[in-house]
Amino acid sequence: MPNVTVSKELPVSKEQAWALLTDLSRYEEWLSLHQGWRSELPAELSQGAKVTEIIAIMGMANKIEWNFDSYEAPSTVRMSGTGMAGVKIAFTLSVQENGSGSAASIDADFSGQMVVGAIGTAIAKTARKELEQSLDTFAGLLG
Repeated sequence: MPNVTVSKELPVSKEQAWALLTDLSRYEEWLSLHQGWRSELPAELSQGAKVTEIIAIMGMANKIEWNFDSYEAPSTVRMSGTGMAGVKIAFTLSVQENGSGSAASIDADFSGQMVVGAIGTAIAKTARKELEQSLDTFAGLLG
C-alpha cells in the first residue's frame, strides 16, 4: 500500500501555517489534488467532522467521504476516507516549529485493491510530486 510523506520549511510561525493548513475553504489555492468540495464545510474543524471532496490523482477523479479522525491544534490533523472502488486514503497534516519559522508535512496513505502493484507505485510517485508542488504553493501563499 503506497505511503508518501513530504515536508516543507516555512518562513512563518507555526500558528500562521496551521491557520492556512486547516482552512478547508482555501484548499483550492494550494492543494493540487483538490478538485472541489461536494458538501458543506464545517464552521470549525474538530475531531469527528465529515466532508466530501473530489480529488484527482493521475487524471483519475475520486469522490472521498472524509472523516476527521483527530484534531490536535495547532499541530496535527488526521483525516481518512473511502472513495469509489473501495479506495481508502488517509492524510495526516502537521506543522511544527522549525528555528525561527515552521515546517509543514503531509503524510498520505493509499490502500485498496485499486492501488496495488504497478498502479500503486505510479500513484505514490505522482502523489509525491503533486504534494511537493502543493507545499511549494502553500509556502508561497504564506510569504
